[in-house]
Amino acid sequence: MRASFIVSEVLNGLRRNVTMTLAMVLTTAITLAMFGGGLLVVQMADKSQQIFLDRVEMQIFISDPVADADPECRAAPCSTLRTQIENEPGVDSVQYIDRAAAFSDAKTKTFANQPDIASMIREDTLPASFKVRMSDANRFGAVLDKYRDADGVDGVLDQRELVKRIFSVLDGTRNAAFTVALVLALAAILLIANTVQVAAYTRRTEVGIMRLVGATRWYTQLPFLLEAVVSALVGSILAIAGLFGAKVLFFDKALSDLYGVNILARITISDVVFVSPWLLIAGVGLATVTGYATLRFYVRI
Repeated sequence: MRASFIVSEVLNGLRRNVTMTLAMVLTTAITLAMFGGGLLVVQMADKSQQIFLDRVEMQIFISDPVADADPECRAAPCSTLRTQIENEPGVDSVQYIDRAAAFSDAKTKTFANQPDIASMIREDTLPASFKVRMSDANRFGAVLDKYRDADGVDGVLDQRELVKRIFSVLDGTRNAAFTVALVLALAAILLIANTVQVAAYTRRTEVGIMRLVGATRWYTQLPFLLEAVVSALVGSILAIAGLFGAKVLFFDKALSDLYGVNILARITISDVVFVSPWLLIAGVGLATVTGYATLRFYVRI
């Protein structure tokens, strides 16, 4: 009897305040969709950065006097430096690029599509270098700092900075999504609180009668709280459906070219499934806390 009464009260309340209920559902859905989109961007950025860090190399340039005196890097300090780098923890491989090879790479690879620049390159202007590939990306900084000013070293190139600049765009997108979600969450809180107050006010007479015949405060307030929770639950489900739609219509289509050349990590169904429970928890939790606080501090029934 009590369960059926509460269910009927919840359904009646949703029907009576249908416009405010729809507004709350849509606001919650958009809020959680933006939040979920931000989480997907975080996942994509993390996986994409790992792809780049697995491929990037550091380059340690050899000073011209050392490279000219020992073109094949067979004597100290060049050979000693190479051995030391190879023995560093986290180093996967070390490749020596002499000045002739550096000149050839610049002509045939780096500036292959820019003939004007390639024509201005001279062999004696490019330094020899060690290309170092790391098995442990976390060791990049330690190795660079150690050999930046070593004997025979003219400078270093850290490609991690390029990766950071590339993914600052994704970081900005993530932050924008979270900011919009935060603003919408504040709107959702105000809307939930207002809906609960209006629902309680429209049924104040019948609730007052129930209180007179012995109903507890919790029993009379529970239907209003459940109305907010049900609306938030529907909004959460819509947000999850929206993320699945965004994966197919936006991520898969708009980013297909970047996926194809392995620049960005692919957003998969499992990523959306992983995010979905958090959206449900966030939506129901937001409605529960807001509804309870409203009934506790602003509604006297």
